Amino acid sequence: MTPPDAPRLSARGLAAGYPGRRVIEDLDLEFAPGRMTMIIGANACGKSTLLSVLARVNAPLAGRVELDGADITTLPRRRFAQSVGLLPQHPTAPDGLTVAELVSRGRHPHRGLFQRWSTADTARVDDAMAKTGVAALAERPVGDLSGGQRQRVWIAMALAQEPRVLLLDEPTTFLDLSHQIEVLDLLRTLNRTDGTTIVVVLHELNLAARYADDLVVMCEGRVLAHGAPADVLTREVVLQAFDLDALVIPDPLTSTPLVIPIPGGAHAPADQA
Repeated sequence: MTPPDAPRLSARGLAAGYPGRRVIEDLDLEFAPGRMTMIIGANACGKSTLLSVLARVNAPLAGRVELDGADITTLPRRRFAQSVGLLPQHPTAPDGLTVAELVSRGRHPHRGLFQRWSTADTARVDDAMAKTGVAALAERPVGDLSGGQRQRVWIAMALAQEPRVLLLDEPTTFLDLSHQIEVLDLLRTLNRTDGTTIVVVLHELNLAARYADDLVVMCEGRVLAHGAPADVLTREVVLQAFDLDALVIPDPLTSTPLVIPIPGGAHAPADQA
């Protein structure tokens, strides 16, 4: 059940990109409040560009992003940071920084310039580390951790921020399969227990279909399909979005769509054909 105060994040007529190049054009998209949405698509289709605009890292070239009906560019930065958290694709921490120190940085949006650290801040940090299973690592340097542990710590920092919306850009990149499952299980648990609206850019189609409440398929800067994974991830959509011929069958464990590439089904780009 969607929490009554779940945030509503949406893009209206959005164009985004870089000087001289528009990656996204006239995109309309509303994210289901209190649910977990996965964004998939081929490389350079606009997934990360979209996430950066949703997170207010980059400004839109046209259109707007709304949070509960308000244009996010009109919101004070501190207030926005109290509502929306971002885990970028390649986060880095200063050498020697401990887990507890990194997670504590998530409290910055909730503290004034001269405000002292409070017992409430400590409680939030402890709670974030407990929920992500990293409390026992509190005094360890972040650089000494495994890839899966580091991702849990970064997610803990985002949780300490108390975001109503959590955006994650490829949080399983470079992780082995067991750690990918570990991270996605954690995100689903956080979504189900806290009602946080979670939006994830993910590369692996079958994991996206398994964990998503809603799936967004992007192709060449636009939304090709959006909805429940079973409705969205079809053979035709996979062919159009990824230029890949594949069987799409129900997963025997979860009944979610399972994409099985057909040998020889990957099409070479036109200039290489």
